[in-house]
Amino acid sequence: MSVDRARSPGERADAPLAAAIGAARWIRSATAGDGAGRHWLANPDPGGRSALAPAPASLYAGAAGIVLFFLELAAATGDDGYLEDARAGVRYLASAWRGIAGVGFHHGLSGIAVALCEAGWILGDGTAEEVAAAALERVARAARPMDPGQREPGQREPGQQGRGRQERGRQEPGWTGDPALRGDGGVVLALLHGAAMLGLPHLEDLAAEAAQRAARLAVPGHRFGDCPGLPRDAVTPGFVAGTSGTAFVLARLYGATGERCFLEAARRGAAFVRAVSVVTGGHVAVPHHLPQGRGLFYLGFCSGAAGVARMFCELYRVAGDPADLDWAERLAAGIVASGVPARRVPGLWDTACQCCGVAGLVELFAGLWAATGRPAYLDFAVRLGEHLAARSRAAGDGGLRWYQAYRRSRPGEVSADTGYMAGAAGIGAALLHLEAALRRAPERRRMILLPDNPFPAFPLPARPA
Repeated sequence: MSVDRARSPGERADAPLAAAIGAARWIRSATAGDGAGRHWLANPDPGGRSALAPAPASLYAGAAGIVLFFLELAAATGDDGYLEDARAGVRYLASAWRGIAGVGFHHGLSGIAVALCEAGWILGDGTAEEVAAAALERVARAARPMDPGQREPGQREPGQQGRGRQERGRQEPGWTGDPALRGDGGVVLALLHGAAMLGLPHLEDLAAEAAQRAARLAVPGHRFGDCPGLPRDAVTPGFVAGTSGTAFVLARLYGATGERCFLEAARRGAAFVRAVSVVTGGHVAVPHHLPQGRGLFYLGFCSGAAGVARMFCELYRVAGDPADLDWAERLAAGIVASGVPARRVPGLWDTACQCCGVAGLVELFAGLWAATGRPAYLDFAVRLGEHLAARSRAAGDGGLRWYQAYRRSRPGEVSADTGYMAGAAGIGAALLHLEAALRRAPERRRMILLPDNPFPAFPLPARPA
């Protein structure tokens, strides 16, 4: 890859596509299952061990995420063989979903349903859509009454400007009690996605009702002591487990329902993130956790600037305030100023994946290019893509894998995984998105952007600002 503008867009796009094809070849080497369905080992290396607990069906590390990657690769290459991989994965998910106990988005049934929705849409597979609907209906039935969230003195009751679902003191439905994306927030996103794709409006109603609890909080997502490895009194402003992701969900709900209570709550979350951020000139960095981690600034999707920027971009998308886009761009400027990818920093250590690594940054900068049309964002995305391609390791038969230390606190634990958020499928998907941005083909191919992604589909960018 090169940022050399003398090369044609097609030439610049060839390298990320080739790396994505290499990722697919290695993932295929991890195939497990039979004719009734197919999943993929998390780590097929002889004697290799995954960075994660086994979750062969999940969106995060299992078949659901890998199916999405194969669907996109088929669209990018025109090779129907990848569609057969995806169909085999769908068959596995259609048989495995009943045994999934958790309802979460990244690790549970909600994310599997989202993948089946996308697969059904692309493959024209009515069975996949039927299973997705059945899975989401089971998620809906699993909701249970939760204690109402606390309100600041004088704060208006959420819902008074909306559909009037809430009566004072009534318990709202929920699943985990955690408003963040890793908990109820992710389920809400999946319900909204399913409602739109499957034509099931009652799922949107449930999503909005369940989110009332988060909308009641003085600072949505503000929680103590519930993140593994952190002090009991720590507060996390990040995306997957913290305030930014919760505010993203509330902003998405405002866009879907028009209810002002969700926008007001999202803005309270954004105000908290602004208040705890470190601003240096035009750069912004967000602490990993407070108060103990004020000097630790992650850059990635899960707990760092790339994820926090998604929240501000979603606010800009649904409410149109340029100040929100400006804050997202300041977060991006902070990432560039850190010196990555050439320089390894505490907030982006030896990681390549979507969750906490370079692939998540590719998604951010390609997405910002699509949202703003600014060439500098695409150029930096190319630099990140070059880094990803260069750090891949050959695995035979043209296959490529990426070794990384998934956990920052355990630098000696190095593995190469196949999944979407922590492995080759997600790295390949990020490279496919970069390839689409570079190629700018006149036809718009079907792109799969997960519900936690606020950016417009590539390859057509916004007009440069």
